[in-house]
Amino acid sequence: MFKNLIYLAILLGCLSFNTFNWPKILSEKVNKSISSTFETEEFSLNEVLVNDQIKTSLPVPINNNNLFIIKTGEIIIGYAYVGKAPSMKKEFDYIIMFDENLIIKKSKVLIYREMHGKQIGSQRWLKQFAGKSVNDSLELGKDIAGISGATISTTSMTKATNEVLYAIKILHNNEIL
Repeated sequence: MFKNLIYLAILLGCLSFNTFNWPKILSEKVNKSISSTFETEEFSLNEVLVNDQIKTSLPVPINNNNLFIIKTGEIIIGYAYVGKAPSMKKEFDYIIMFDENLIIKKSKVLIYREMHGKQIGSQRWLKQFAGKSVNDSLELGKDIAGISGATISTTSMTKATNEVLYAIKILHNNEIL
């Protein structure tokens, strides 16, 4: 009996430490971003399951831990994509949150690992993506203003957003979202 309780405690500790195999800090930032964007503490993340045939047609990877339906109770309030994009020498983690109509509600850089280009994490710059839909195609310098000193990161975030929008469009057209 005592042995079973120890195993249960270890299992629960592992589950609470790491949501969807993310590092703890990333999990906390994802949850905080969703909570503040959708103005709720009570939500669940439900993985979007995509068959292998459709996955091969997508411009971004979709797996068990990066595309979610956000629900409060049984009501869908939005969607979230958590991804990585290249910066000058490393990668940064980002989240794109969509409302229930698949329009970008907010984008956020969650973890930026370099000194150069970190200006892309400012909400002033990221708010340019809000309101964009699966029918939009974004171009840096035209639809999205660049940032001096962050050329690689702004290009990367704009490209990543375009790819996510296109993937969401494919999933919507295939009645997955």
